[in-house]
Amino acid sequence: MSEAAKPTNKEMHVKIYAPFKVYFDGQATSVSASNRVGPFDILGNHHSFISLLEPGPVIVREDGKEDFSMNITRGVIHVKADEVRVFLDV
Repeated sequence: MSEAAKPTNKEMHVKIYAPFKVYFDGQATSVSASNRVGPFDILGNHHSFISLLEPGPVIVREDGKEDFSMNITRGVIHVKADEVRVFLDV
């Protein structure tokens, strides 16, 4: 299997926050959410990405830990260089 075809378990730093509260701040292997096109997943080594989020769950998966999940009403997700930021209530 070529190096490019190997799956990655690379972790990324994820922060989910609103103007006055941090809901999650830590390492994760994936983030799942939905935008106008539909549901999507962010994994390690993801290309830079920004999107408005639709109402529904945002799920953060960590190796060996229970998933963190929260329902949102609106938000923006920004991904760059294995850093994922989810801004809520903006």
